[in-house]
Amino acid sequence: MSGTLLAFDFGTRSIGVAIGQRITGTARPLTAIKAQDGTPDWNIIGRLLKEWQPEAVIVGLPLNMDGTEQPLTARARNFANKIHGRFGVAITLHDERLSTVEARAGLFERGGFRALNKGSVDSASAVVILESFFEQGF
Repeated sequence: MSGTLLAFDFGTRSIGVAIGQRITGTARPLTAIKAQDGTPDWNIIGRLLKEWQPEAVIVGLPLNMDGTEQPLTARARNFANKIHGRFGVAITLHDERLSTVEARAGLFERGGFRALNKGSVDSASAVVILESFFEQGF
């Protein structure tokens, strides 16, 4: 087991990507992939998986604050299932409530409004998802 995990923050226009190490429990942003109504360029995802060879992929699961599902929840599950089906990698869904809020706050703290571009927020959200996954002992 490599201990390397790749995380995705699913969105209909942009999908944030982060890479992390289980041994250190840390993650860093990689990129944001443009999506057309939730459909990414699967070749880009394939290249990321080939380059990083993750032991597993973590996909953020968007839920309402009370834990109930929202319209985007099913789409994120579908995205995760497609990654598994196309590439055969292990997938884990992880609650992502407040990841975007936390990512925006962290980026603003470090760089002000200039740091708040869509790609930066989405990839930083993927970092928050992955680090939250690590913090829960996975």
